[in-house]
Amino acid sequence: MKKLRYTSIDGKSSSFLALLGGLGFFILLGFIAFLQMEHEGHHITGMSNQVIWGLPHVFAIFLIVAASGALNVASIASVFNQKFYKPLAKLSAVLAIALLVGGLIVLLLDLGRPDRLIVAITYYNFKSIFTWNILLYTGFIGIVGVYLWTMMDWQVEKYTRIAGTAAFIWRLILTTGTGSIFGFLVSRQAYDAAIMAPMFVIMSFSFGLAIYLLVLLASYSWTGRELGDYVVNRLKNLLGVFIAATLYFTLAYHLTNLYATEHHGVEAYILLNGGAITAIFWIGQILLGSIVPLALLYCPRPARLRKMTGIASALVILGGFSTLYVILIGGQSFPMTLIPGYEATSTFSDGVIAQYSPSIWEFMLGMGGVAIALIIVTLALKIFRLIPESLDDNFAKPHQS
Repeated sequence: MKKLRYTSIDGKSSSFLALLGGLGFFILLGFIAFLQMEHEGHHITGMSNQVIWGLPHVFAIFLIVAASGALNVASIASVFNQKFYKPLAKLSAVLAIALLVGGLIVLLLDLGRPDRLIVAITYYNFKSIFTWNILLYTGFIGIVGVYLWTMMDWQVEKYTRIAGTAAFIWRLILTTGTGSIFGFLVSRQAYDAAIMAPMFVIMSFSFGLAIYLLVLLASYSWTGRELGDYVVNRLKNLLGVFIAATLYFTLAYHLTNLYATEHHGVEAYILLNGGAITAIFWIGQILLGSIVPLALLYCPRPARLRKMTGIASALVILGGFSTLYVILIGGQSFPMTLIPGYEATSTFSDGVIAQYSPSIWEFMLGMGGVAIALIIVTLALKIFRLIPESLDDNFAKPHQS
């Protein structure tokens, strides 16, 4: 049976240098946006006292959630001992760390006072889900780092399954904690739901695997390496299952809210009369982010084309941003019920739907975080031997168990 040979990418071509330059440009834009927001204040953004989590939080939470899902492939290989996925596991772990680092940088720089991070890491309020998330995020990087070490060093390779199991459990807890941020916010009618935690877990599987597929396709295509259809089809079919599961949880969440009278107002806002929020939900999240990718992955004719798999993965990522935009911005825009059973009005816009338009500075900061994640992966592929020289069908089929 053919033995795999892992190699780093050459990284000397003009295309590689152009890629680094492009990513560096977006990182520079993100840094400029941070300096501008730090100097001028958050009034230059679209955020307000009503919408305090803006577009940078959409980027940050997407990257954090996707980081957990990017570890899918490595978890299947180690925890469930599926030999087919083992050659793909190292890239999976590196991508997970990179996405989390990118998301945390956006989150940190959007605080307005990033120097206050020292308070967050030295004083802990264990009644706050945010405190727990600080521990979960840093712990995830550490555990996945150890897991990656066991996969790359033959001297500790025997501990790979133990490290992989620890990383698998930690990632589930991490994403549950991120979803619980919204589930525990009882003051917001769009949140306050126990289903938020498992919904974020399954969303992470979908978003993370979509990013992984795009990175894998690009890594092999741009370096002239052979990637067999069997590998792509296995990952593609798995992605389809996760997309369908995410769609199911979305349906269950909204049907549950529609059953309760207290949530009729926020559901009408999101599903019917929310303007941009409603359009993003139906077009971005449901149509482009779920239905179209499922059609591209499972309809016979487009499913045979690898290009369609890449388009479907890109649409899942677009749908992921749309999903989190609806959750974050839509959930904050709808007014809180200050006194249940009564109407409260004042000059401070109580009972009024908040308006939010993201500024260019927020978009630049978010794209900077994405670029940081991608440049980490690019440099890791250059420095370390993460992917096999070839993953053709002759290799893949004997290892399908």
